[in-house]
Amino acid sequence: AGGKEDKFNVLDLAEYTKNRPWWRKVFAPSSGSSAEKYNVATQLLIGGVTGWCTGFIFQKVGKLAATAVGGGFFILQIANHTGYIKVDWKMVERDVNKAKQQLKFHSSGNKMSPEVKSKMDEVIVFLKKNVILTGGFAGGFLLGMAS
Repeated sequence: AGGKEDKFNVLDLAEYTKNRPWWRKVFAPSSGSSAEKYNVATQLLIGGVTGWCTGFIFQKVGKLAATAVGGGFFILQIANHTGYIKVDWKMVERDVNKAKQQLKFHSSGNKMSPEVKSKMDEVIVFLKKNVILTGGFAGGFLLGMAS
C-alpha cells in the first residue's frame, strides 16, 4: 500500500561477544559495582590474585628499601666515626624540636581537609559496594607478603 519500509539491523550478541577481547569483558566500564557484574567466585579470584601480586611486590620492594636505608645509615655512621663527616647535634636537636612543634600545631586542629574527607568517603563507598573483592584482595595481599 505504498507504505514506508523500515530497515532494522540485527545484532547477534553471541558473535559480538566472541569477537571482543577478554580484557574488555573484564575491565569494561560499568556504572555498577563489581558485585553486580561478577559472581562471588570471580570476585574472590580477581581480588585474591591482585592482592597476592601486590603483597609479593610490596614485600620485595620493602626488603630492598629497608636494606638501602639500613645500609645508608651504616655508611653514615662509619663516616661519622672515622671523621669524614661531622654532625652538628645542636642543629639536629633544634630542627627536631621545630618539627615536633609543627606536628603538634597541625594535629591540634584535628580536622581533615575537605579533599581528604571526600576521597575517604569515596574509598569507603567502594569498599562497602565491593566487600567480597576487597576481602579477596586482603587475603591475597597477606599471602603475597608471606610468600
